[in-house]
Amino acid sequence: MDIGLRGRVYFVTGGSRGLGFAAARALAADGARVVVAAPHEATAAAAAARLAPEAAAPDDVAWAVVDNADPAAPDRLIAAARDRFGRLDGALISVGGTPSGTVAATADEAWRAAFESVFLGAVRLGRVLAADLDGQSSDGLGAGGGPARTGTGGSIAYVLASSVRVPLVELAISNGLFPGLAGVVKTLADEFGPTGVRINGLLPVRVATDRVRALDALRGDPDEVRARLSQQIPLRRYGEPEEFGRVAAFLLSPAASFITGSMIPVDGGAIRSI
Repeated sequence: MDIGLRGRVYFVTGGSRGLGFAAARALAADGARVVVAAPHEATAAAAAARLAPEAAAPDDVAWAVVDNADPAAPDRLIAAARDRFGRLDGALISVGGTPSGTVAATADEAWRAAFESVFLGAVRLGRVLAADLDGQSSDGLGAGGGPARTGTGGSIAYVLASSVRVPLVELAISNGLFPGLAGVVKTLADEFGPTGVRINGLLPVRVATDRVRALDALRGDPDEVRARLSQQIPLRRYGEPEEFGRVAAFLLSPAASFITGSMIPVDGGAIRSI
């Protein structure tokens, strides 16, 4: 099935590794043009170089050095996409992980740092990007120069966490911030839905990235922990990054044109809440 990504343009924050990179790869493989964003030039450029051979054309992948916590990040990313490709159709906002720890053991400084980057940075990106997408029609024309939208005016997807629905052990900051971000996603979807801009959240659980392996290592031998925790997942295994990437690409694509304000688990059935 052609999900309509060819020629569309997206930026992906946190796109140099893990789930962000997996989503960027899936987008590029389906013909989208992608701006990979990361806080460091070396990692952003390296990720773009890895993606280029898988894109429809090597020039369909660009990179940008951006930190989500930087107030200038949204404008810089929008400009990077439009300057390079002449249009912008949406973004995957990978907000990053939070440090582990209990509420009792987590200092104010850690909460403040995570709030600036994980929460406020993500809210700012979504708010500015949604307003930018609101100003264009689905074919890239200005608001007064194109046809009425039909639900494909642009798409934003947030990489959140299962803590949106179920608190996680010793991840107090995640438990505090991610449910709030889910509420922001729902609110943005309400505010910008009438203009055809869609905003959704993704809830990954136990996808085999370097970060998940590091979290497993905090509990003991990571291979033993993975084997044990896999038994708590209905599919009895961890997910692979490319499985997450394909779901993210679909959610951003015109094929998902009637999905907005939703939290989509990519979890092998691990989240038990309805």
